[in-house]
Amino acid sequence: MEPAAVDVIVIGGGQAGLSAAYHLQRRGFVPLRRATGAEPTFLVVDAAPRPGGAWQHRWPSLRMATVNGIHELPGFAVPPADPRSASRDILPSYFADYEARFALDVLRPVDVTAVRRVDDDPHGRLLVESDRGRWSARFVINATGTWTRPFWPHYPGQERFRGRQLHVADYGSAEEFRGQRVVVVGAGVSAVQLLDEISHVADTFWVTRREPEWVEADFDIPARVAAIAGVEDRVRRGLPPGSVISVTGMHWTPWARAAQARGVLVRHPMFASIEADGVRMPDGSFEPADAILWATGFRPALDHLAPLRLRTPAGGFRVENGRSIDEPRLFLIGYGPSQSTVGANRAGRDAVRAIMADRTASPSAGAPVAAGAAHTVAAEMPEELVA
Repeated sequence: MEPAAVDVIVIGGGQAGLSAAYHLQRRGFVPLRRATGAEPTFLVVDAAPRPGGAWQHRWPSLRMATVNGIHELPGFAVPPADPRSASRDILPSYFADYEARFALDVLRPVDVTAVRRVDDDPHGRLLVESDRGRWSARFVINATGTWTRPFWPHYPGQERFRGRQLHVADYGSAEEFRGQRVVVVGAGVSAVQLLDEISHVADTFWVTRREPEWVEADFDIPARVAAIAGVEDRVRRGLPPGSVISVTGMHWTPWARAAQARGVLVRHPMFASIEADGVRMPDGSFEPADAILWATGFRPALDHLAPLRLRTPAGGFRVENGRSIDEPRLFLIGYGPSQSTVGANRAGRDAVRAIMADRTASPSAGAPVAAGAAHTVAAEMPEELVA
């Protein structure tokens, strides 16, 4: 069966994907379900069963008052909320309201398995394959984020540990560790926030590979923008993006100050190995542990792009201004410099601007599907997008 044709397909319904959809709609693109054959079309597909992006997976104790870096979606402000409310209760609802307000027609759940070239024509289409059908797209905006790919470093003896090991992605609440000794691994915002939280009910031991570089200035919007710029050079050269903190240093947050005041913000060097009942330090000393919490970050969820063969020997993708240097029909937003919420919004807008510039320069390249192709458009569409 022939793939359904669409001008732009957006993979991912989080902050970056919804921002791109909003700007596509403002520029005259219409959701594929409502296409008449006269307008350029777009389709947003998302792997999650519900709206909310990564926010729906955050731990319950992450409150609106302690969220690091909320930035509203374009055209619709985050509604007022009790600072004590769990972010995963407020923000997914905001995302759902946003989708409905702008009628973005996000299709979910859709597991995109591959993006590949249809042929050797550099101005041709890209084929997007999924468990819900196939689409032939003039442009692909990839906005799959990182939350589905938690990074677990490997250390000798890891499999012998008799306690509990979990990643931040699996964290529920500090109460799970009451009365225990918990080794917290990582130097990022989540590590410090959970170190502070868990230390109220458990004995904590904090380890990082490098000594954190603390910055006295507040991590305000200008600081975030500067951090985004700091990662751009890495992705332009095809290097793995790295974290924003690796560029900016660690800014003091309220929870970092609280942990410092209570004497728990004491960094130790990374352990050398893991044993049945704890960790062995580089100097040979032993630290007992009931649990190890890996606050070691996430990696971009980009396995479905493997058929395009864009990954460099260094392990990254060459990207400039959110666009693949080696495959200009592909945009990677929410990747590298656009991982932050403000960066994701900007990247969604800029991707659409670039698409519009391409359409202006070569109208036939981005022309809508002809009326005679309507049968093909509907051929593989799930019925909720055809009805």
